[in-house]
Amino acid sequence: MKKGQILEGTVERIDFPNKGIITIDDNKVVVKNALLQQKVRFSINKARKGRYEGRLLEVLEASPLETRAANCKHFGPCGGCTFQTISYEDQLSIKADQVKKLIDAVCEDYEFEGIKGSPTEWEYRNKMEFSFGDEIKDGPLALGLHKKGSFHDIVTASECKIVDKDFNLVLQTVLDFFTKKNTPFYKKLSHTGYLRHLLIRRAVKTGEMLVNLVTSSSEEIDLTPLVNELLSLSLNGRIVGILHIINDSLADVVQSDETRILYGQDYFYEEILDLKFKISTFSFFQTNSLGAEVLYSTAREYIGDTKDKLIFDLYSGTGTIAQILAPVAKKVIGVEIIEEAVIAARENAKLNNLTNCEFIAGDVLKVIDDITDKPDLIVLDPPRDGIHPKALDKIIQYGVDRIVYISCKPTSLARDLEILLANGYQLTKVCAVDMFPQTVHVETVALLTRKNND
Repeated sequence: MKKGQILEGTVERIDFPNKGIITIDDNKVVVKNALLQQKVRFSINKARKGRYEGRLLEVLEASPLETRAANCKHFGPCGGCTFQTISYEDQLSIKADQVKKLIDAVCEDYEFEGIKGSPTEWEYRNKMEFSFGDEIKDGPLALGLHKKGSFHDIVTASECKIVDKDFNLVLQTVLDFFTKKNTPFYKKLSHTGYLRHLLIRRAVKTGEMLVNLVTSSSEEIDLTPLVNELLSLSLNGRIVGILHIINDSLADVVQSDETRILYGQDYFYEEILDLKFKISTFSFFQTNSLGAEVLYSTAREYIGDTKDKLIFDLYSGTGTIAQILAPVAKKVIGVEIIEEAVIAARENAKLNNLTNCEFIAGDVLKVIDDITDKPDLIVLDPPRDGIHPKALDKIIQYGVDRIVYISCKPTSLARDLEILLANGYQLTKVCAVDMFPQTVHVETVALLTRKNND
C-alpha cells in the first residue's frame, strides 16, 4: 500500500476511541470515525514501516448497528458526534466493551460493574467551544465545529442537538452579526484575521450563561450592538455575562491575553448534588452537569468510609469532588495546577459553608512534596494524558489503603494501572460512566486497594 492509494474494506473492530481496523492483504489499516461492520472507501494518508492509516472518504454500506436516523442535520460532516445513528443502548454497550477490553489487558481479577448512562441523551453539554472559519476555502464565514477529519474546515453547527437551544440562538446571532460586517476570521497558517472562537457555558440547574467572544487584537470593533442583540434574545436560560477575550497566541487554543467584560459578570453558578459552584470562563467543570452527578456519586460510593479520614483530591479542578466528600471527612486537600480554578474552589467552599477544605495551586508532581499532612485516601482525576510517572511514584509512596481514579481517557487509565498494580495495589472494581452521548468518549471510575495494609 502506498500513500494516496484509495481502497475499500469492511471495519472488523473498533479500538478506543474511534479507530476502525480494516485488513487489506494481511495488513491492518486504521481508519478513524468509521463504525463496526461499515463498508467504507478510504485513502491511505500514512504508510510507514508497515503501519497504515487511512482517511475515511465514503461509507458504502451502513453498519448493522445503525438502526435509527440521525437527529441532527449536521451529522456526518460535523466532527462533534459519531454515534447518532446507533441506539443509545448500543452506544453504552460499545463503550462498556471498549473500557473492559482495555482494563482486561492489564488486569484479570477485578469486578467490572458495566456502564451507567447519562440522565439525558440530548442537550446535555454545558460548555461548547465553537471555531470561526469557512466550510470550504474562501467560502462564507462559518462558526461551529471542525469538519470530521479536518483541522481547517468548519461546519456551522447552528442546530446542534447535544446542547440546549440557547447555544444555537447565540451562535446564529454572533455569526449573522459578523457576516454582515464582513469581519475576517483568524487564519491559523498566516496568523492573520480577527475572529477566533465563541465559547459558551450554560448551567443546567440555574440556566445562567456566559458568552465569550475570542478574537485577536488585529482590529478594534464596537461590540455594543452585538451585546444588545444577544441580550434581546428569547432564551430558556439567562445571559449573566458577555466577555471579549483577546488571544494573540499562535497556537490554536482558547486562552486570554486580556479579558474585557462587555456585560454583567465573568462567572455563573451551577449546582451539583445540592452544592453550589461558581464557574468562570476557564474553570474546569464536567461538561455534562447531570452526568457529573452520576459520576461523582459513583466515586463517592467507591471511596467508602471517610469518617475521620484525611483525603487528597489531586487534579481537583474547581473542587467539586473535594466538596462532595468534605461533609463526611475530617479534611480534604485539593491540588490543581490552574490557579483560576483553585481560586474558584476556595470561593465555592465558602459558598457551601465548608471549613475543612484546603486548595493548593500548583503541579501535583511538585506540590505534594511540600504538604506536611499525610492522606488516608487519595482521589485522582487527572487530565486526558493521565498522571506523570514521577507524580504517580510519589502518590504510591503514601501507601494509602484506597485510591479512586477517575479517568476521561481509559487508555491513560490502563497505562497508569499497570504501574499501580506493580507497586502493591490491586484493582477491586471498575465502572464506566457515559458523560458524552453520541460521541466516542467515556469516563471511567476505578477503585484500587492496597494489597498489604500493614
